[in-house]
Amino acid sequence: MGVEIEVNVPTILRDCTGGLNPVTVEASTLAEALERLREEYPLLKVHLYDEQVHLRPHVLIFYNDESTRWLKSLDVPLRQGDKLEILQAVSGG
Repeated sequence: MGVEIEVNVPTILRDCTGGLNPVTVEASTLAEALERLREEYPLLKVHLYDEQVHLRPHVLIFYNDESTRWLKSLDVPLRQGDKLEILQAVSGG
């Protein structure tokens, strides 16, 4: 059984979570938490991941203030109090 962790969702994506922020997911590892997030909030998947389930280039996910892009593996065991934060770059003129 995993732990429940908090995921902060940017304002621009909160329609994908029914307006909820933060949301919580239960998981044992970081990889599992991201999978649960995709399963529980399928509208987020389209905005965060491409068709091969790779994180889109303009999306950053931070695990306890560290970018997941810099982690060697997402098989990091989760502990109570861990947090995820989603950041999405927005451009325009």
